[in-house]
Amino acid sequence: MTNFTFMEAATAQTKKAVKITQTAGRTQLGEFAPDFARYNDDILFGEVWSKNDVLSLHDRSIVTVSALVASGMTDSSLKYHLQSAKKNGVTREEMAEVITQLGFYAGWPKAWAAFNLAKEVYNEPATKNTEIKGNNHMDLETIKETSLFPVGGENVNYAQYFDGKSYLHMVSLDQVVIGNVTFEPGCRNHWHIHHADKGGGQMLLVTAGRGWYQEWGKPAQELKVGDVVHIPAGVKHWHGAAKDSAFQHIAIEVPGENTSNEWCEPVEEKEYNKLP
Repeated sequence: MTNFTFMEAATAQTKKAVKITQTAGRTQLGEFAPDFARYNDDILFGEVWSKNDVLSLHDRSIVTVSALVASGMTDSSLKYHLQSAKKNGVTREEMAEVITQLGFYAGWPKAWAAFNLAKEVYNEPATKNTEIKGNNHMDLETIKETSLFPVGGENVNYAQYFDGKSYLHMVSLDQVVIGNVTFEPGCRNHWHIHHADKGGGQMLLVTAGRGWYQEWGKPAQELKVGDVVHIPAGVKHWHGAAKDSAFQHIAIEVPGENTSNEWCEPVEEKEYNKLP
């Protein structure tokens, strides 16, 4: 049993590099230009982009977009890096400010061209969310592409408390601690308890996919988009994705006195597999 809060995890997470995996080079140019493909996938992304403990993915995205716009590259490569910037936490407002400043240094026509692509990229979620509204069976890539908040990197600091792969982005560390947690299909966390001398507990706001929540001694509760779960302090529980769908929720730590998390045993696989 281990005590480990979101705040502690977020602090640790900022000190660890997230390994970036890229396959576009080998997929598109592997046979025609194998050396270029290797440089692209293994060096540029595998080594340079993976040094995000020194320069964050957020800042690397801004640098990359700035370089592409300044050089006049307003094709699919810029769109890809705009999409990456969005996933890496660069907000619409930040991107608008970046491109505005670039207009004065790189040229007004280049900024106009970049804005056209940026508007398309940053308007994508609203369009896609309308299309998938009510669809509770989603794959992980769809959730990553349509997430209202950044998905973040692989949840390495909590990995020992999860069965399956999850991702974590801290939405807020001020006033109220809020994390955006994304689960691959079949991923769930272990039984755990939020302790507090006063107040405390957690709230879950389901934003994508389909999942489950269960309190000790009670039947599992199916979770769909729009559901809200109130978890009082002292209640042993677990939550995670359904077997056939990725899942995402916003986790809000309810403020309290002397709060801590106690991680317990994994959810029994045979019991989890009984869930539809």
